Amino acid sequence: MAKTKNELSFEDAMEQLEGIVEQLEEGEVPLEKALQFYQKGMELSKYCHDTLNSAEKQLTKMITDEGEKSFDIKEED
Repeated sequence: MAKTKNELSFEDAMEQLEGIVEQLEEGEVPLEKALQFYQKGMELSKYCHDTLNSAEKQLTKMITDEGEKSFDIKEED
């Protein structure tokens, strides 16, 4: 059973996308199937792009909220 987008991890989406790219690069895919692969690839690409953008926003917010704090390693006597 295929996972819904909400259940699909970034890594799984990338793996599926890489598989689609490999199949399309072989060049022996019938036109109808190639169009289906292309459409699914575009959906996966958008999902991955959106996921990365969301992660970037979360990191930016954490840095902004917490400020960039340097840390010092204190040696124990």
